[in-house]
Amino acid sequence: MTDTQPAPQRHFKDARLGGASFENVDLSGSRFHHVDLRGADIRGVDLSGSSLKDVDLIDVRIDGDIDGLVVNGVDVGPMVEAELDRRQPGRVKMRPSDPAGFREAWDLLEQLWAGTVEKARRLPPERLHEQVAGEWSFIETLRHLAFATDAWVRRAIEGDPSPWHPLDLPWDQMPDTSGIPRDRDARPTLEEALALRQDRAATVRRIVDGLTDEQLGSDTRPVEGAGWPPPRSFPVRECLLTVLNEEWQHRLYAERDLDALLAS
Repeated sequence: MTDTQPAPQRHFKDARLGGASFENVDLSGSRFHHVDLRGADIRGVDLSGSSLKDVDLIDVRIDGDIDGLVVNGVDVGPMVEAELDRRQPGRVKMRPSDPAGFREAWDLLEQLWAGTVEKARRLPPERLHEQVAGEWSFIETLRHLAFATDAWVRRAIEGDPSPWHPLDLPWDQMPDTSGIPRDRDARPTLEEALALRQDRAATVRRIVDGLTDEQLGSDTRPVEGAGWPPPRSFPVRECLLTVLNEEWQHRLYAERDLDALLAS
C-alpha cells in the first residue's frame, strides 16, 4: 500500500453488503456479530479454529473435511463418519492398513469408476462439459484426478519433479504455480480425457501391485524444484491414501451430477 492509497476499511457496522462477493480474501481473525448470512454460498473456505455461538443453523448443508466439529457440546465428527460408512458400502476400504488392503481398494475403485463412465456415455458429448451448481463437469473431474495422480504418485512417490500433462487440472483454490498447467478453457473429448485417466490409473495399479510393507512404511525422497506437493518428504502411506480419497469422493460427486444431468 502506497501513501496515496487509502487504508482498507476494517470495521463495518450497520452496513448493507447483501449480494457482495468475496474471493481470495483473507478474513482470518475477523469477528462476525449479529450478521445475516441467510442464503450465503460459502465454498473453499477454511473455518479451522472458528467459534460459532448463538447461531441459527436451520436447513444448512455442510460438505467438506470435518474433524473436531462440536455442536452443542457434542463432537459430531465420529457420528458423521460412522453414518457415511453405513451409507456408502466400500468406503471403509478406502482406509487400508497394508499392501493387500490398498490393492483391494484400487480394485473396488476400478469397478465403481467403470460403471460411472458407462453412465457418462449415456449423455451427449457436449453435456459432459456442463457444470451442475458450479461444480466441476465430468471431463474436468477426470482431468483433476489425473492431476492428483501426477502430484501424489508420479511426483511425490516416483520422484518426477514435473510429471504434468497439459490437461491436468489442479483444484480451483490452488495458487498459479509455474510449470503446472491450469487450462480451464480446454475442451477435450471424453475419449481424450479417458486416455489420460487410464494411463495415470495404470501408474497407480503398478504401484499398488508391487507395494510391500517396507515401502508402505517408508517416506518419499524430496523432489527437486517447486511444485505440488511441496518439495519435501511424505509418508508413502499418506500419498496413496490421498489418491484413494480423491478417487472415492470425486466419483460420488460425479455420480450426483450425472444423475442431475440425465434427469434434466
